[in-house]
Amino acid sequence: MSADVSTAPVAPPLSRGRRWRAAWRRPETRWAYLFLLPWILGFLIFTAGPMLASLVLSFTDYDVINPASYVGGENYQRMVEDPQVRTALFNTLLYTVIHVPLSIAIALALAVLLNQIGGRFAGFFRTVFYMPAMTPTVAVGVLFLLLLNGQNGLVNAALGLFGVDGPAWTTDPAWVRWGIIIMSLWTIGGTIVILFAALKNVPMDLYEAARIDGAGAWRQFREVTVPMISGSLFFVTIVNTIASLQMFTEVYTMFYGNAQSQLQASDSALFYVIYLFRQGFQFLEMGYASALAWGLFVIVLIVTLVQVKLGDRFVYYEGDDR
Repeated sequence: MSADVSTAPVAPPLSRGRRWRAAWRRPETRWAYLFLLPWILGFLIFTAGPMLASLVLSFTDYDVINPASYVGGENYQRMVEDPQVRTALFNTLLYTVIHVPLSIAIALALAVLLNQIGGRFAGFFRTVFYMPAMTPTVAVGVLFLLLLNGQNGLVNAALGLFGVDGPAWTTDPAWVRWGIIIMSLWTIGGTIVILFAALKNVPMDLYEAARIDGAGAWRQFREVTVPMISGSLFFVTIVNTIASLQMFTEVYTMFYGNAQSQLQASDSALFYVIYLFRQGFQFLEMGYASALAWGLFVIVLIVTLVQVKLGDRFVYYEGDDR
């Protein structure tokens, strides 16, 4: 016994243009693009446009006053040969290499501490640890210029209580970089919040299983906590690295917004973005400053790509079979 089963012919897939027109006929699609339009215009006008303009300017000699003249790759050749670029890049990379792991380690320790605090004081301590991150960056620079003052600063006064003669944090070139690193730890509140949220999402049954296996607190932290929050650790590492490579406001406020000309001459506080800013807005060499900006973009891009490649080996994501 057989039965005839008739099937409807399968419609051929729509071309990309027809799919686009079909989607555009839906009111929700038009509304979506309407709401996205302000962001798209803002991106084109305030981000993509200036980036393209700076790329063009990087091949010119432009001082704002006179018309730009094409110079080819001279600005990039000058950037490679400029000794102050090497000094600024060294200071920036040294700061990044020390600041990023140190700030994340301290933020993780404080996040673990906050995770252990319960009761009615929990919210208070979370607020206290995050509030410094809300301080304007210019205010942070001014504040630490006073705190790290070698003669009457609060930091050296505290060291004096233990019989230690504090260094001249803001005037001695040998100690300036360490003073900047101390100042930068003031703004780790955002990192604390991210890691604290990650700790809250670690399943408690993993800790219970580890305790049953005889794991102590340190082993639980190393083999349970760190792998489970590795995604957040990876994120804050990338974000803090990019921010460190672009360090500007606090250092400029402390050392270039005042009369510490002797320290400026030593270049111990010269960071890459500060040098870029001075070339563009103090010496009006906009073409050279644009080349410096694109040099920084390449550096940040390479460092980020390396971190992403390394992150594929060490970062655990939920549902990962590794």
